[in-house]
Amino acid sequence: MTDQQLKTSEDRSDRSFFGQPGVLANLFGVELWERFSFYGMQGILLIYLYYSAAKGGLGIDETVATGIVGAYGGGVYLSTILGAWLADRLIGPERTLFYAAICVMLGHIALAVLPGLTGVGVGLVLIALGSGGVKANATSLVGSLYDEHDTRRDAGFSLFYMGINIGALLGPLLTGLLQKEAGFHWGFGAAAVGMAIGLAQYAAFRGRLPEETNEVANPLPADRRLAYAGGAVVVLALVAVLTWVDVITADRLSNIVIGISLVAAIAYFAVILADKQVTGVERSRIFAFIPLFICNVVFWSLYQQQFTVVTIYADKRLDRNLFGWEMPVSWVQSINPVFIIVLAGVFAALWTRLGDRQPVTPFKFGAGTALMGVAFFCFLPMPGGENTAPLLGLAGILLVFTLAELLISPVGLSATTKLAPKKFRTQMVALYFLSIALGTALAGTLAGFYDENNEAPFFIWIGLASVVTGVVVMLASKPIHRLMAGVD
Repeated sequence: MTDQQLKTSEDRSDRSFFGQPGVLANLFGVELWERFSFYGMQGILLIYLYYSAAKGGLGIDETVATGIVGAYGGGVYLSTILGAWLADRLIGPERTLFYAAICVMLGHIALAVLPGLTGVGVGLVLIALGSGGVKANATSLVGSLYDEHDTRRDAGFSLFYMGINIGALLGPLLTGLLQKEAGFHWGFGAAAVGMAIGLAQYAAFRGRLPEETNEVANPLPADRRLAYAGGAVVVLALVAVLTWVDVITADRLSNIVIGISLVAAIAYFAVILADKQVTGVERSRIFAFIPLFICNVVFWSLYQQQFTVVTIYADKRLDRNLFGWEMPVSWVQSINPVFIIVLAGVFAALWTRLGDRQPVTPFKFGAGTALMGVAFFCFLPMPGGENTAPLLGLAGILLVFTLAELLISPVGLSATTKLAPKKFRTQMVALYFLSIALGTALAGTLAGFYDENNEAPFFIWIGLASVVTGVVVMLASKPIHRLMAGVD
């Protein structure tokens, strides 16, 4: 065994961070602060877009605003393709994560200091590109801390997920308070500061990560780099032209992201399945991943309504009066993370205790998606009228959101790293995030059908679609599990 192999073995047997490898703490920290900035900004983004100028907003039509938020959220996950490609073909996952975090910080600074739509355009593009690189590679780096049969893996991803939600809890609380008391740009500035803290913490300890995280899995030949650079320039020029001639417009953004995500996902599956270096067992696992991918799209198209329909609901339908003081709209976004922080450890302990007796991964996916649909049925008995819905009632609905999320999201990250072919390890994680991109962009488009004066049809139909999808996957869990070829 080489010195590097010995060090990797020792790192994987380390249990200094709540029974997990100690280096997980650094990844936990950078993701916490990145999510602080991400969710803090997103908690006030929609109302910034549709609030009138008198309230400090941009006065954009509400339907267009939800489409922009959906397209931006989808763009974040869509850009994981670029982040994964850079990691696998050019500079490795660790360096990609570091430079992507810098890009995120610059995006938040742009939102904080640049006025109007200029700040929105520059800021959201930079944040989307950077967040994609952080997400794909942070997840891949966590996966590198375990071998495929390490029973701590699901628990480790649950702890990592808890770090995400500590950031998601604190971000909207601070940015929302600053937005309410001082203005939107102060809120965006707080997100920029949070990202700067996360970047500094990560830079201080990045050398402790396993050496393999600097490896380029499938290096791009030097003689092909110029061609790829030229292709990137052509794509950017095409986007500029289509924007100039009004083909790419704000009201079409979410549908454009849906189309790009769908085409990219189909192409990715085709490329991976056709690759001759992918073994028969690996190919079987990819086929198992397809129904999980579809299930995940449906789940996230409902879950991401937190930043569209639920935000509108909190602004216009929710009674936000707390002892004579009106709670900021964005604080609603911190309810789900509270439940995650409380329950993530419970779920991690549950999966660890059950061991081989826990439900198989496809069943968890189906159960989470079905439960997500049930959460939308729970809106139906809420009282009607402007700002009359009780805060406790919405908190109960978001508790159901949380239970559904804990069944599918950390488990999905873990399953993806286990099902990934060796050659496409990071890019398989990007494919998983493509399902979230598609679902998030769908959330923006679906939100356009929400009518606060006639809510019931919206909640019934999207809830029913999710329940049916989840039940079908649960019924098919055994054959899907067989295709997973020995991993779970």
